[in-house]
Amino acid sequence: MASLFQFVLEGYSGRARAGLFSTPHGVLETPLFAPVGTQATVKAITPAQLDELGASLVLANTYHLYLRPGDELVAEMGGLHKFMQWTQPILTDSGGFQVFSLAARREVDAEGVNFRSHLDGSSHRFTPEKVMRIQENLGADMIMVLDECAEPLDRAYNEQALLRTHAWAKLCLEAKKRSDQALFGIVQGGIFRDLREQSAEFIASLGFDGHAIGGLSVGESKEDMYAMLDVVDAILPEDKPRYLMGVGTPEDLVEGIRRGVDLFDCVLPTRLGRNNAVFLRSGERLNLKNAEFAKDQHPIDEGCACYTCRYFSRAYLRHLIQAKEMLAATLLSIHNLHTLVQLAQDLRSAILRNEFEAFVGELGVRRLPNALEQNARIE
Repeated sequence: MASLFQFVLEGYSGRARAGLFSTPHGVLETPLFAPVGTQATVKAITPAQLDELGASLVLANTYHLYLRPGDELVAEMGGLHKFMQWTQPILTDSGGFQVFSLAARREVDAEGVNFRSHLDGSSHRFTPEKVMRIQENLGADMIMVLDECAEPLDRAYNEQALLRTHAWAKLCLEAKKRSDQALFGIVQGGIFRDLREQSAEFIASLGFDGHAIGGLSVGESKEDMYAMLDVVDAILPEDKPRYLMGVGTPEDLVEGIRRGVDLFDCVLPTRLGRNNAVFLRSGERLNLKNAEFAKDQHPIDEGCACYTCRYFSRAYLRHLIQAKEMLAATLLSIHNLHTLVQLAQDLRSAILRNEFEAFVGELGVRRLPNALEQNARIE
């Protein structure tokens, strides 16, 4: 029986590539940026607003939905698409990053991980088989293997974690039952070239529907992150989609796409929106709480076509922030999400014209400090 998931490459510009990834809930045009709906909701944004700003894929999180409201309840409600009223494709992270970020709350062994809930301290256990069952209950189009996300600079820890990640990847493949879900293997290895090479080669050999790149944007430098993308780009199969987990700034989209990445997600756009900050298309950030915007009649970003920029001034947005109105978080998040979604779409168009580098040069995207990016996969 033919797979429900087909990835077709339409063109290259250097190593940047444009493709089409078919799923049961629609065809994804890559490269793309996916808003994060950790708990089956993108914070402060309705599904209708996501659709209007051009989002085609949304991410939800296995760890959080397992704890609340429970994956079995979601299945009883008809699965994530019906539960959260999102008709387009959904991706679920396995929860590995969230569990391993709990530090003192978890214990890892060869078969899985014991952890205590951050909500009430109750005890739980994730194994590859259980994570597959949870994600099958949730019903996302794209699901992830259970992996161990190690501290990126600790070689000894990465060596041990890589063995578990690889063993668990095989167990996830064996445990997967639903044919209408694409399973992605996850490449780990910290900032160590030989470990990344070993992981990319092993994961690529198992025949996954797609490949994720994990363990980046968790404390390493931008230079190290981009170097690791160069490593895996040379190894991962061309005919499968590549997903860079938890990364999402204008400069990171440019650099990731330049290195063959197809899919991105990050909580940063909505996190910044709830903290009074916005992206400009160039990557520059503004804190709209600052007094300099009190009488500024300009939109956030000249030329931006998002709902916020079409109708509201920086002065009005600052007023909402000062008055602690909930609408501020919504309007700023709409702009930030639109900026990244549209940037990925524009980069895709440039690839199809074989003008990626020329377009990036015109954008003038700047690399900026990543103070809020670190550990940006939990909201």
